[in-house]
Amino acid sequence: MLVLLPPSETKSPGGSGSPLDLDSLSSPALSPVRAQLVEALVALSDDPPSARAALGLSAQQDGEIARNAALLSAPTAPALERYTGVLYDALDVRSLTKAGRARAASRLAVGSALFGLVRDGDRIPAYRLSAGSQLPGLPTLRTLWKPALSAVLADIDDLVVDLRSGSYAALAPVPGAVTVTVLSERSDGSRAVVSHFNKAHKGRLARFLATTTAEPTDVGRLRALLRRNGFPVEADGSALTLVVPADQVVTTRAQRGNLAG
Repeated sequence: MLVLLPPSETKSPGGSGSPLDLDSLSSPALSPVRAQLVEALVALSDDPPSARAALGLSAQQDGEIARNAALLSAPTAPALERYTGVLYDALDVRSLTKAGRARAASRLAVGSALFGLVRDGDRIPAYRLSAGSQLPGLPTLRTLWKPALSAVLADIDDLVVDLRSGSYAALAPVPGAVTVTVLSERSDGSRAVVSHFNKAHKGRLARFLATTTAEPTDVGRLRALLRRNGFPVEADGSALTLVVPADQVVTTRAQRGNLAG
């Protein structure tokens, strides 16, 4: 089983690893696009106004441009520790046991606008590039990534659970992947799409899938596994809906254990 995660705009600073080595990253078939984008971002950083426009930043966010300028010299960190925010707080890989972290390393991958696909063993620097960014002189990121990234994802024989957001899934869709929507259910039975808070529930789901010893091979077995473990999911083909009581739509790490219902 492979669980595809979205990245986050926010990244943890610093790191203890050596500077970025593209040749050391997993999925080496993606190296040519990675190198092209890294080179373009570093060069773009020399022109802050153009960088702000391309990356959707304000002048108060010039620190993000400085991060891009240092892509080839900055320290690196494991990918699952580099990304931050609601989903990654709920995933909380630092708290996993050694065995759990090993399973997470084999089962989780992050869709990245800069690196295409990274796993926990990949050490990357902090950076700023979103799926919707348009870099001067280059095709769209979808045009750049779709051929190479689609080929890499097509080689995966395991069940794929795609938790990426729409813009990242569009970089390289995975036909037949299981997708997950989060809905909140009120006491009167009415339902609504969970927007911001869906990240916490997807992070919690990813944590479970990363660490379970079970190996579901299709959406039916996955649904059964999740329901046995307190995830109220419904299935429609390869689409799963996680239905969360409205009073459990929370995001904090301390409340994560209460989300199972």
